[in-house]
Amino acid sequence: MGQMSTRRKLAIATWGPPDEGTIYGKLTLDAGEAQHYVEHLRATTGEKVSVTHLVGKAIALAMAQCPDLNGRILFGAFEPFSTVDITFLVALEGGKDLAKVKIADLDKRPVKDIAAELRAKAEKLRGGRDPDFEKSKGLLRALPTWLIRPVLKLTGWLTGALGLSVPALGLERFPFGSCIITSVGMLGIEEAFAPHTPFARVPVLVLVGAVTDQVVARAGVPVVRPMLTLTATVDHRFVDGFQLATLAKVVRETFEHPFRTLDGREAPARDVPARDAPAREASSGG
Repeated sequence: MGQMSTRRKLAIATWGPPDEGTIYGKLTLDAGEAQHYVEHLRATTGEKVSVTHLVGKAIALAMAQCPDLNGRILFGAFEPFSTVDITFLVALEGGKDLAKVKIADLDKRPVKDIAAELRAKAEKLRGGRDPDFEKSKGLLRALPTWLIRPVLKLTGWLTGALGLSVPALGLERFPFGSCIITSVGMLGIEEAFAPHTPFARVPVLVLVGAVTDQVVARAGVPVVRPMLTLTATVDHRFVDGFQLATLAKVVRETFEHPFRTLDGREAPARDVPARDAPAREASSGG
C-alpha cells in the first residue's frame, strides 16, 4: 500500500455517511466590472489582486449584513462572532496538500490589503515557515487514520465551539472563522460543490469557479460576457432560503459594481472589448 498524503488521511478520518441538513446554492455573476476593478487595483497598488480576493470581500460584507451566519453553535445555541473572519484555502506541494489562511475583520479591510496578507501568509506556508501549521501537520502524520477522527472532533469542538487555543498543537481559537473560500477556477473548473468539514465548524463554504465567456441577454440582446459561478454549501441550522437570498443580493451588488460599492464612485471609462458586442456579431468576427 502506498503512503497516503496528509490530506488523504484527513479526508478518510473526517467524513462518514451524510446525515445532516445542508443547503446547496449557486450564483452566476457578470465578472466584467470585477475584472476591471482588479486590473485597476493591480495598476495603482502593485499588489497581485485577483477575482478571488474580491469575492472574499463581497462575501464578508454580505455576512456582516447576515449576522445569523456569522457565528457558531455552542451547546445547541447560536453564538455570534464579534468580527467577520474568512478563511482561504491554499494549495501546497503542487496541489498535493492544503493549508488555510484566516483573515480577520475582512469586511473592514481594503481588497489590496486582503491580497497582500493572503500572499504573505501563503508564502510562509509554502516555505515551511509557519510554526503552527508545521505542528498540526506533524501531529496528523504521526497519528493513524482511525485515531484522527476522534482527535479532530475533540480539537474542533475545543477551538471552533468553545473558542480555546491549543498552542502545543498549533491550533488557534475559531481557526476557520465564519466561511471557507477556495478557488477551483485556477484548476480550470467552472463549477463545483464542496462537502462540509465537520471539525471546521463553519456554516458556509464557497467555491470560486473559472471566469468564462458566455452568451447572456442584455436588454433583450444576446451578448458575450465574462461570467463567474460561485457555489455555496451552507449549514441549514444557521439559515433558511430567505436569509440566503439577502446574502446573494449583497454579494452580487458588491461583485458586479465594486467601484460604486467599495469606492463610492462609478467605474472609470475603458475601451469596450469585442466580447461585449452582440453574440451574432462576435461569432462572425464582427
